[in-house]
Amino acid sequence: MEGEALILAEGLYSTTYAKTAHGLVRKSERYKIVGVIDSEFAGMDAGEVLDGKPRGIKIYSSLSEALEEHPETKFLIIGVATIGGVFPEGYRRVVKEALSRGISVVSGLHEFLSDDPELSSLARERGARIIDVRKLFRDLKIRYTGKINEVKALKVVVLGTDSAVGKRTTAIMIADELNARGIKAVFIGTGQTAWMQGAKYGFVLDSVINDFIPGVLEDAVWRAYTEEKPRVIVVPGQGSPLHPVFPGGYEILNLLKPEVTILQHAPARKFFDGFPEHPMPPLEKYLELIKLITDRKVLAITVNTENMSEEEVLQFKREVEEKHGIAVVEPLREGVGRIVDLILSNYEV
Repeated sequence: MEGEALILAEGLYSTTYAKTAHGLVRKSERYKIVGVIDSEFAGMDAGEVLDGKPRGIKIYSSLSEALEEHPETKFLIIGVATIGGVFPEGYRRVVKEALSRGISVVSGLHEFLSDDPELSSLARERGARIIDVRKLFRDLKIRYTGKINEVKALKVVVLGTDSAVGKRTTAIMIADELNARGIKAVFIGTGQTAWMQGAKYGFVLDSVINDFIPGVLEDAVWRAYTEEKPRVIVVPGQGSPLHPVFPGGYEILNLLKPEVTILQHAPARKFFDGFPEHPMPPLEKYLELIKLITDRKVLAITVNTENMSEEEVLQFKREVEEKHGIAVVEPLREGVGRIVDLILSNYEV
């Protein structure tokens, strides 16, 4: 742990844009998360607001209020991932307040805060740091070599039908469940939130020059395999293979050709998150695409139940299982034990 951290998600904690905050509230091994800042939910438990599970992380109305209870805070984390990675209007004041108090700021946005003259100057004056996570991987240039073929561990990829749909969370849960059963598994981070959560292996896909993504991904998986000797490697996708703006999932699927693919889906979404001009393709299209690329059927579908009643979820699960013969699981409610059971019954690990 690098120290206590507060998450800034003002005005957005209840939206998909706060997926970084959501991931850190659920799990963080790099920072000790002591609070979230969003005045809309001040006084509430961040876990309860997120998914009904208390996690002992309080939501505060302001940075100053949070610091009254957590004076040892060392980091302020920008907990949102906006479209285009733009620094949200209104957050600047809070970041300046943090830096002026000597609190370092961690950001996964595309807009680099360390390039801002005023903020960088303030950080230097107060002995604070500005950590732009995507900047850490911006100049990473590793060429593809073919050494991915040396990886004999079972490869599990969690793809999504959309961005901000829960791929990383499900992937972490699968890796944790395997490890809990004594089957060594390694999680490979592919985005900025995974780095903040403390993933030992990984990179930020949309920070790497496109020509080098296959090599960087190959290297991360190969290093995890050779250094840790896992029986299973679990990798979350980025965006969606059919997403017109964020198609990173295709690159991961195409290079790794995983033995196991899990598809995370939010049935209530009618269009890609944040892009109402782009309707969601039918589920069947994803199932066909994945089989074409990997020569294997999707092993299971995991459900993001946002904006769905319990009856609607049950109906979706029944219909999909009957029509496609594929297991459908709600990870946040049921856990991922059923998925791990399927992996172990279908593959020797």
